[in-house]
Amino acid sequence: MSRETAYIVLFRGVGGATQLPVKRLREVLGEAGVNHVSTYINSGNAVLSSPYSEEEVIRRVAAAVEEKMDFRKSVLVRSRDDWAELIDGNPYPEIVGEPTKLHAFALERAPEPGDVAALQAKATGTERFVVKGRALYLHTPDGMGRSLFAPKIELTLKVAMTARNWRTVLALHQMVQAI
Repeated sequence: MSRETAYIVLFRGVGGATQLPVKRLREVLGEAGVNHVSTYINSGNAVLSSPYSEEEVIRRVAAAVEEKMDFRKSVLVRSRDDWAELIDGNPYPEIVGEPTKLHAFALERAPEPGDVAALQAKATGTERFVVKGRALYLHTPDGMGRSLFAPKIELTLKVAMTARNWRTVLALHQMVQAI
C-alpha cells in the first residue's frame, strides 16, 4: 500500500429521519479498510485516513454504510489538501465571523457553465454564491433556513452535493489536520 491520505467524508442527506449513529458509523468505517476514523456531530461528517484514492474511498465507504447501516445516499470525499484549498478559496472572508451564514457545498463534480448561469439568474434575493470547481460558496444573510434560493441550487446545477456551514467546515479542517 502507498502512503495514506487524510480525507473528509461528507454523507449527504443526514438529519431528520435519516440518522447515522456516530459510534456505529466509526465501527463500520473502520471495517471498510480505513484508519484514524473520527466523526463530527451527528450529521454525516467523518475524517479518516486511507492509502486509497478519493474514488476508492467513496466506493468503499458507500458500500459499507449501505450494507451495514442501510444508508443509500451520496457520499462525498475531499482530501485534506482539497479541504484546505476550499477554505483558502472562500470568496466571502468578511462573513467568517458569522459562520452560520456562510456555507460551503461539496459538489460531486464541477457543474456545467450553462447550469451555473441558470443558477445565477435565480439568485434574486439577498443570497450570494460563487462556484469554484467542485465547491460552491453560499452567503445567506437571512440564514439558511429562510433561504428560498438554497433549495434551487442542486436542482439547477444537476450535481449531487452537500452543504456545511463555515463552523463545521473549520471544525472538520482541524480534525483532518490532526491525522
